[in-house]
Amino acid sequence: MKVVQQNEERIRKVCDFINGNLDQDLSLELLSDTAACSKYHFHRIFKSFMGISTIQFVRLTRMKRASFRLAFEPEYSITDIAYEAHFESPEAFSRAFSRIFGQSPSLFRNRPEWQSWYSKYEFNPPINRKSAVKVKIIDFNERDVALIEHKGSPRLVFETVAKFIAWRKTTGLSPIKTSETFGIPYSDPNDTPDEEFRFDICGTHKGEVPENVYGIKSGVIPEGRCAVALHKGSHDLISETLYYLYQKWLPDSGKELRDFPCFFRYLNFVHEVDECELLTEIYLPLK
Repeated sequence: MKVVQQNEERIRKVCDFINGNLDQDLSLELLSDTAACSKYHFHRIFKSFMGISTIQFVRLTRMKRASFRLAFEPEYSITDIAYEAHFESPEAFSRAFSRIFGQSPSLFRNRPEWQSWYSKYEFNPPINRKSAVKVKIIDFNERDVALIEHKGSPRLVFETVAKFIAWRKTTGLSPIKTSETFGIPYSDPNDTPDEEFRFDICGTHKGEVPENVYGIKSGVIPEGRCAVALHKGSHDLISETLYYLYQKWLPDSGKELRDFPCFFRYLNFVHEVDECELLTEIYLPLK
């Protein structure tokens, strides 16, 4: 058991290192040194936990960043994205992208197939055994928001996100630079049927939301006491911090939850920073 845990920690450390250093030359030697493990064994240990090789993981991680650039940052040309992803030419990038995702970069930019895209990332780094998370209790002030409801598969949330971004850009309302952005999950995506899953994407906005083609409407996040913790890193792993709050902090605190879902405040975004640099506040509403 001790050896398994030690290897889990090594793999997690390497995954974090890759996510934070995508612009480096990520050789097997460098990654095995990061894991403090012989390069003759490291690649096999990595594949036994992750199901893919280190080279494949590096390529997929760079392709993830490229995907977000294509979908959410039209100011980046496909050529720029190709070179950032460490390809020698846009043509080589296009061939690799099409082979992995079944769509060319230009087609993905215009009509991304997120359901298929998610299937390429159905591996998770070993569980991070969460140490104590710093939690503070605050009085949360009511927020008037503009929101869009995502209903359906969690794999398609980015389709709804794209609509919210387009609404912000075309109307100039709830500008991302000066407004807060929240996410409200109404259930756990890991044990909710796709047809029952709901997730609201919100941006602070005063006043009524004008009628629009995106389905954005007015809403409110109510005031009240909340426990707040900061999650650092990928949104795919936010459940680790969330489960710590529910399983460890809440019973130890003696606090009771009130009848409103937990919610997230996004301090930065995946198309702006590497995944390891993402910062997300998690709020647990308390009585």
